[in-house]
Amino acid sequence: MKEVKSKHKSTSELLLPILFIILMLLVWEIYVRAAGVDQTVLPSPSRIVAALWYARSDLLNNTLYTLLETAIGLTISIIVGSFLAILIDISKFVDRTLYPVLVVSQTIPMVALAPLLVLWFGFGLAPKVIVVVLVTFFPIVVAMVDGLRSTDRELIKLLKTMGANRLQTLTKVQLPASLPYLFSGIKVGVTYGVIGAIFGEYVGAYQGLGILIQTAKNSFRTDLVFAAICVTAMLSIGLFWLTNLVERKLIPWHAKATS
Repeated sequence: MKEVKSKHKSTSELLLPILFIILMLLVWEIYVRAAGVDQTVLPSPSRIVAALWYARSDLLNNTLYTLLETAIGLTISIIVGSFLAILIDISKFVDRTLYPVLVVSQTIPMVALAPLLVLWFGFGLAPKVIVVVLVTFFPIVVAMVDGLRSTDRELIKLLKTMGANRLQTLTKVQLPASLPYLFSGIKVGVTYGVIGAIFGEYVGAYQGLGILIQTAKNSFRTDLVFAAICVTAMLSIGLFWLTNLVERKLIPWHAKATS
C-alpha cells in the first residue's frame, strides 16, 4: 500500500513540471508566430525541434565527444578527490595545508584560465578534461570530507576498543558512512562537468557541443544553438539520473531511508 502511494506521489510530482514546461512551450510558440518574431532572433519551439531532427547526426557526434570529456574529467575528480579527502581526514597537516588551497582555487575565474589551457595544451582533449576536473574536483572533495567527519564517533570508539586499527575503522565505518555525501558531491559535479566541458570547447576545440554552439551562433543558426542547448540539458539530466541510479544500487539502505 505504501509503495502504491509513493509511486502515485512520484508520478504526480513529475507530472506537474512536465505540464508546466508544455504550457511554457505553447506560449512561446504562439508568441513567436503571432508577433512575427524573426527566427534568427528567437526561433519557435517547432523550429528548434526541426533543427534537432535535421542536425541529429552532428549533434550526436559532438555530444559523444562532450560526454567523453565529461566522463574522463569526472572520473579523475572522483578518484583523486576521494583519495585527497581521506588524506585530509587522516592528517591535520594535510587538512591545514591543502584545504585552504582548494578553497582559493575556486576563486580563479575559469573565463581567464580556459584560454590559457588551450594555449598550453592545444585544441585537443586535454584542456577540456582539465577544465572539467577543476570545476568538479572541489564539490566532490568537500562532500567526501564532510561525510568522513560525520561518522558516528561513538561507533569509531567502539571499534577502537575492539582492537580495530585506523585502516579498519576507515574501511568498515567511515567510507560506507561517507558514500551518501560522496554521491551528493558527484551529482553537483556532473552538472558542473558538462558545463565546464562545453565552456572549454567554446574557447577552442575541434569538436563538441561547445564548438557547435559557437559555429551555429556565428552562422546565425539560432535554432541550432537552442537545439544544442536542449541536448546539453538532456545530457546533464541523463548523467544526474545515472548517478542517482548507481547510488541506489551501491547504497540501497540510504535510498530506503530517504524515500
